[in-house]
Amino acid sequence: MTRTPKGTKRLLFAAGVLALAGRRFLQEPYHFERKTVLITGGSRGLGLAIARELTQYGTNLVLVARTHSQLSRAQADLEARGSKVLSIVADVTQQADIDRAIEQTVATFGGLDVVINVAGIIQTGPIDNITDEEFHQTMAVNAFAPLHLTRAALPYLRARRGRVLIVSSVGGKVAVPHLSSYSMSKFAVTGLGQALRAELAADGVGVTTVLPGLMQTGSPRNAVIKGQHEREYALFATVDNLPLISQSAQSAAQRILSALARNEAEVMIGLPATAMRYAQALAPQLVADLMSLSNRFLPGPSSSNDAKRGQDAESPLTRNNPLKRAAEQEFNRGTEED
Repeated sequence: MTRTPKGTKRLLFAAGVLALAGRRFLQEPYHFERKTVLITGGSRGLGLAIARELTQYGTNLVLVARTHSQLSRAQADLEARGSKVLSIVADVTQQADIDRAIEQTVATFGGLDVVINVAGIIQTGPIDNITDEEFHQTMAVNAFAPLHLTRAALPYLRARRGRVLIVSSVGGKVAVPHLSSYSMSKFAVTGLGQALRAELAADGVGVTTVLPGLMQTGSPRNAVIKGQHEREYALFATVDNLPLISQSAQSAAQRILSALARNEAEVMIGLPATAMRYAQALAPQLVADLMSLSNRFLPGPSSSNDAKRGQDAESPLTRNNPLKRAAEQEFNRGTEED
């Protein structure tokens, strides 16, 4: 019995790695033309930005959201751009609503090719003011809903060798002070994306997880604000729209769809997000110390655990922010309640 020399083993291993890498780069990109794409949270924000980008491919769009008026506005917008649109009022935390959305999609368009998980909630405030119930609620929307929807869609995705997109966040790699429940849920859904990709590859179903940084989507107005409401919201909404560290929703949507088409495994969206990821990987102690230091400059907890929507915690600073207002007008008109 002869043994393979260590040098030969290393060469074989390196050749295998290069073959896998080359196979991915030589793989033909996925085409969205005439595909049926279901988008949760597709009525506003990043979900709407992604849907608008897909209209150029003649895609059949299925928008899933909780509010009928927002869905109606989004549907009119997208149909004017040439796409066929099905709007479904549904709560992604309810399995019956998820099953109904899949059934309506298949009944209308004859199948399902792509599932894009965008729907999410953000709660910001000191951890002393975030209740256990709010942690569970954030996990239900941001982490368990993508799991339940993807599993419900799997028979149709396998039949068409489709794609799954999971929108996580840079907060799924680097936990940020005053976003404890959000970061917890995004760490979880990032792990879910990795697990789904590994297991579904054998069925020809590609899974891409994207981790965007700050984006100008107008979404802070719908965030749940805890603690010192006006101070928390002023900081959150201002940072979210700083020109040098936040990016437009359109550019983010374009990069996200490019990653999905190329079947990339995990992609940071935006230079600041990429920098934070590598800083965390290379110098975790330093990043932890910087986060602890930054927390000292944030508003302290409140004696009340009352929650407010961002739109109800406005101040002169946020009302007069032109970038914020422009993003709200473009991607977040209306409210959760209208």
